[in-house]
Amino acid sequence: MTGNDSPVLRVAGRPVARYVTRPELPHRLSPRPYLHPVTTLAGTAVTEFSPADHLHHLGVGVAVPDVEGHNFWGGRTFVRGRGPTELDNHGTQRHTAFQLRDPDGFVEELRWIAAGAELLRERRTVAATELTGTAWALDFTFSLTNTTPDPLGVGSPATNGRPGAAYGGFFWRARKESAAPRVFTADREGEREVHGRGADWLALTGETWSLVFAGATARTRRDPWFVRTEEYPGVGSSLAHDDRVTVAPGDTLVRRIVTVVADGPLDADGAAALVRKAVST
Repeated sequence: MTGNDSPVLRVAGRPVARYVTRPELPHRLSPRPYLHPVTTLAGTAVTEFSPADHLHHLGVGVAVPDVEGHNFWGGRTFVRGRGPTELDNHGTQRHTAFQLRDPDGFVEELRWIAAGAELLRERRTVAATELTGTAWALDFTFSLTNTTPDPLGVGSPATNGRPGAAYGGFFWRARKESAAPRVFTADREGEREVHGRGADWLALTGETWSLVFAGATARTRRDPWFVRTEEYPGVGSSLAHDDRVTVAPGDTLVRRIVTVVADGPLDADGAAALVRKAVST
């Protein structure tokens, strides 16, 4: 890694991701650390940062639209009975320190701040691993601990009344091309078929690249996938899909997502084989 605020992840000596810890962003975008650009081993970018269609989409990171009414996603807040609404309720994820920094990963401490108070403390562990000569894996774990004396409710636009919009958690804003990417799981294909469903893995493929996402959290059910391809290319996990999630004082919510980043469009067999290798590495 190089630089204090923008360390670079490397795989087999090649840079594959830049991590920005202290972004200078407008408050309404819910400033937070992010990975961008993320690239394949051949150097093809597979993330976008603050695109015109959604300025608050910041490469790869953790974003939650509703933590006890505070917006850590950015942009407008969905309000039941009103729809998307501009509110002064945005939170910030503040980098505190790196507990570990190596060329292929790091362990980071963060504080989630809103309205001048800390709500959550996060430990984020990120590692990059070579899988083949054309593929590598990004292993991303976040652990959120409630540091307040009261329970914290975690929600989404879906739990607040907007069907199909259960975004919030790990989120990857992918590369936008002239044609929408293909999206599929082991037994389903297309945005309508895979969005909002659970699956061991989910693949997003473009003209010259593939991303394969796998929920790998130990001892917990896998969250449903949030998927967009037609409006924009993005994939995330849904922390609060059907109901709000409550984090008691002192309790910790943990999620791990492993993402294969590959050159070329993969088929189902190729995606499954790389995911198995990535999760077991």
